[in-house]
Amino acid sequence: METPSDQPPPGDEERFRAAFAAWYPEVLRFVSRRVHPTHAEDVVAETFLVLWRRVADLPADPGDGRAWAFGVARGVLLNDRRGVRRREALAVRLADEAGRSRPFGGEDPDLVARRLDLVAAWPRLTTGDQEVLALAYWDDLTSPEAASVLGISPVAFRLRLTRARRALRRHLDLVGTRSARTRPVPEGSPS
Repeated sequence: METPSDQPPPGDEERFRAAFAAWYPEVLRFVSRRVHPTHAEDVVAETFLVLWRRVADLPADPGDGRAWAFGVARGVLLNDRRGVRRREALAVRLADEAGRSRPFGGEDPDLVARRLDLVAAWPRLTTGDQEVLALAYWDDLTSPEAASVLGISPVAFRLRLTRARRALRRHLDLVGTRSARTRPVPEGSPS
């Protein structure tokens, strides 16, 4: 009888359980020193998911296996950091694109304020909302094309896009309210 591709042979399951029990606290400490504590457990979970999928590659020597687990955790951390950099770069690109849509000089102060609000609101969106909005607006994909990228139906993509737009509006309202409270009132203006 064949085992599913995501299930290791029975002996490997015990190896994984032993590795998890022995190394989880150490891998968690390793990761906690490198990321915010609220994110550490997610990284460790991803690390052990990789170990589960590759348990057949797990070195027989416990010391080598522990080091291998730390290497996997490091790879997960690097992937995570690349994702953060991509999201930050997208936020910068968001501001740049908004600025390019107008000729230089004589910029409308309200447009500048809205652009700054958008740049402030973008990081508050979930990664999923950012991705959906980016596919629709920066990559200029149709719903069926964007759905294909995400591996979902076009209807599911449109639903996610609607939710992402709502979330962005909420964050823009929040940012706009905060910035309105902190903007100085010009002299002679009613307060």
